[in-house]
Order: sequence, then C-alpha cells, then structure tokens
Amino acid sequence: MGEHYWGIDLGGTKIEAVVTLHSMKPVIRRRIATEASGGYSHILERIRSLIEMISLESGIAPPSLIGIGTPGRYDAVQGVMKNSNTVCLNGSNLKDDLERHLKRAIVLENDANCFALAESMLGAGASLMRDPSKLAFGIILGTGVGGGIVCGGKARRGAHGIAGEWGHNEIVPDGEPCYCGKRGCVETVLSGPALERYYQQLSGSFKPLEQIASDCASDGAAAETIQRLLFYFGKALAAVINIIDPDCCIIGGGVGRVEQLYSPQAVQAIEKHLFNSELRTPLIRPLLGDSAGVFGAALLTSPL
Repeated sequence: MGEHYWGIDLGGTKIEAVVTLHSMKPVIRRRIATEASGGYSHILERIRSLIEMISLESGIAPPSLIGIGTPGRYDAVQGVMKNSNTVCLNGSNLKDDLERHLKRAIVLENDANCFALAESMLGAGASLMRDPSKLAFGIILGTGVGGGIVCGGKARRGAHGIAGEWGHNEIVPDGEPCYCGKRGCVETVLSGPALERYYQQLSGSFKPLEQIASDCASDGAAAETIQRLLFYFGKALAAVINIIDPDCCIIGGGVGRVEQLYSPQAVQAIEKHLFNSELRTPLIRPLLGDSAGVFGAALLTSPL
C-alpha cells in the first residue's frame, strides 16, 4: 500500500476519523460518539479507541503523525486549549496529552480552519484556490459560529491563533451572554440554537431551524427570525470582508443550509455595511458535507 494520511475531527457530539490516500481519496471513514459528559480523560480514550478501530478494520497501521481538528484553539506558547465550547478541553495541554496517550506525534488545528482548508483545497473553492494568491474565508454557522482563512494552501493562524474567529465579535451591545464570557457575540445571534430561541420567544413554541426557514411564507414569527438572521449576517460578515476582502466565502454548518443566505436579500444585507458599492465576493455552498473537517485534519499531515 502507498502512503496514507490520517485525520480526526473532534466534535462536541461525535468524533470522526478518516484514512486517505495521497490523493485524499478516503480508504475508510468511521464515527463514534464523543461522550463529552464523561470528561477530558474519557475523550482522550475515545480518540484512542477510534484509532484502534480504524486500524483493525482497515489493516493500516496508524502513522507517526496524525492531524486532529478541535473545537477551540491550541495556544502553543502557553501549551493549553482555549475558547472551546467543549469546555472540559479548556486549560488542558491537549497536544501533549494526546501524544502521550497515542504514542505518536499530533498536529492540532481549529475545526473551522480544518473546514476552510478542506473546502478550499478539495471542495467548493478548489478551482478558485488553484491560484495561490487567492484567499478564502470558510464560515461555520452551526451550533457555534467560527471561521477560517486560507491562502496559499495553508490555514492562517495569526499571532494569537484566532485568525478568522468572527463569531466572538460583539454585534448586539449588552446582548445575550456567550460561553466565552462576553455578551452579544455573533454566535449568540447567528448560531442555530440562538435562532431557534429567538423564534420561540416570538411564537411561544419551538421549531427546528430547517422548519423555521421553510415556513416563512405562512408564519410571521418565522419570517421575522429569518429577516433578523439576514440583517445580522450581513452586518457581521461585511466587517470581515472589509478587513480581509476574501475571493470567496464558503458557508458550512446547519445554518449554512438556510436557502435565504444565498438570496439577493442576503447580498443586500452585506452591501449595506460594505466599504464598496457592490458585493463581488461569492457566497458558496460547501461540497464536502459535514465531513469537511475530517478531510481538513488529514490535509494537515499532507504535502498537498
């Protein structure tokens, strides 16, 4: 067999692993539950168990280096995880602990960066990003809100390791409290749970976001919820575009499946706050589905 690359996507509810060929074609892919309620040590053991399962099923021995996408960021200077909504990871030296537990080298990267890297190099932005001068902004709109910046085939981390983290800019002064300790963050407005809470406050009943988006024509509270989504999406994303001016924005996550985000109304909502007369940056749907992150993790160990 030729050389293989291993990637792991550590999520709050599931852990996914992939083994790929050099071409990034998957050989085997598996998921297990994270069981994060079991705590930090249990998560480490779940990752080890998944690697053993994959190796046993595929007959492929784990390599000396494995790429892992994580919620939050690993601060290499301080040697700790930060800003993770899987809060038991925060303050831990996940890299060192995994390397001891797995007995091999680990490269860690934020899950939004892994999504942006995979969609830019293998998915929706692949044709555009053949030009190494182009820049992509990969957006996560789901249970949380995050982002990653890719240029020259690399995810950009920045001086603090927080490049692309638009989800924790304040957008509603003194708004809803966020797990990060601030109030009114983009995440407290644009995340799936935040949109569902807003709808419930208006209507007195719960609907999943997919149904809210589809019921706009017949449900006034649903229409108002989606209009609010578009208004704040435009305001928040325009601020990012004004600074990094990406060649494309790739929108992932469950909220990213809301059709109205790709409508002329969404473009107009961005243009209201854009330092330009028109929006030229395309808003693109992802191609790799909810497995983009695990392919991005594998890419961390690949020369592609």
